[in-house]
Amino acid sequence: MVRRKRRLKIDFEEAKKDPYRVLFAILRKQKYHIVGHHSAVKKCHWTHAALTEGRFCYKCKFYGIETHRCVQMSPAVLWCWNACIHCWRLRPQDIGIEWDETRLPTVDNPELIAEGVLREQLRILSGYKGNPKVNRKLLEEALKPKHVAISLTGEPLLYPRLSELIQIFHRKGLTTFLVTRAIRPDVLADLDEEPSQLYVSFEAWNKEMYNKLNVPLAPRLWELSLKTLEILPSFTCPTVMRITVMKGINMGGKDAEGFAKLVELAQPTYVEVKAYMHVGASTKRLPRSAMPRHGEVRAFAKLISEKTGYPIVSESIPSRVVLLSKLKKPIRLGKGCPEGWKTPDIGGEESGEYGKYISEV
Repeated sequence: MVRRKRRLKIDFEEAKKDPYRVLFAILRKQKYHIVGHHSAVKKCHWTHAALTEGRFCYKCKFYGIETHRCVQMSPAVLWCWNACIHCWRLRPQDIGIEWDETRLPTVDNPELIAEGVLREQLRILSGYKGNPKVNRKLLEEALKPKHVAISLTGEPLLYPRLSELIQIFHRKGLTTFLVTRAIRPDVLADLDEEPSQLYVSFEAWNKEMYNKLNVPLAPRLWELSLKTLEILPSFTCPTVMRITVMKGINMGGKDAEGFAKLVELAQPTYVEVKAYMHVGASTKRLPRSAMPRHGEVRAFAKLISEKTGYPIVSESIPSRVVLLSKLKKPIRLGKGCPEGWKTPDIGGEESGEYGKYISEV
């Protein structure tokens, strides 16, 4: 039996008076836990898989993350300088509500954000206490988080006190994984404390493609993205260039050459080549066929490997992601997946976050 989705009812008159109240109500229905005026937490697919099935995410395999102890959050849940076609972020044109996507309406105290994020994560986990499928030891560990992924949705570099937030998480004994679209090299250069690991995400390798796929909402974003790649070698923390690939859009031989030049510029510690995921608002802009299979992702990653000299060192079939690095062994940032890059995958493509869509592709 296929469950029909309920159509979202929006009070447009209320939205004119207070758009954020309506927007946050929509996000709550999508299982986001709102923190303050602009932050949010949401349970990760892999948190559930770890607790109920003993299966762990690719960041466990690649970097040693303890999947069940990782918090997925954003300090700018509705705000970004891009309107990327592949993104699941809620946008004005998706729901007919107008708001300024490029600037936070207010700036919350980072200590309150950190406390709120950890509090909401415990609320999320509280629902597992009565679940007979849950590994009790893992749940007890999960109630003491060790990692924070500052990603989820939106652009975290738009939060002006991000550096303080990173410092606070570190003081609380958590590692931080900062994911950015690379559009604020000034903010990255001015961080008082680096994250534990820095991700920069790319889908385009030239300005024309960037304008088409990443739809900039502010001027000079392609040039700023290149500037970010130029300063990436100055970071002492591990850096990752993530290339999100869409079938029929950015996976050709010429694309591999273009991305290889960006990798050469950035000299990241790692390169991740990962499949686009056909979820959320992106389903209104891209067909299901744009979501590549793992074999296709691996073939494209091999092209990039050949052109950059970055060997393929690991992969996660359930997450359709391939890891390239010149390192002989990973820089481990946690105690998860002790076998590291050699950790065997449990299940195929149908068992990961892409699995529930595989029959539709």
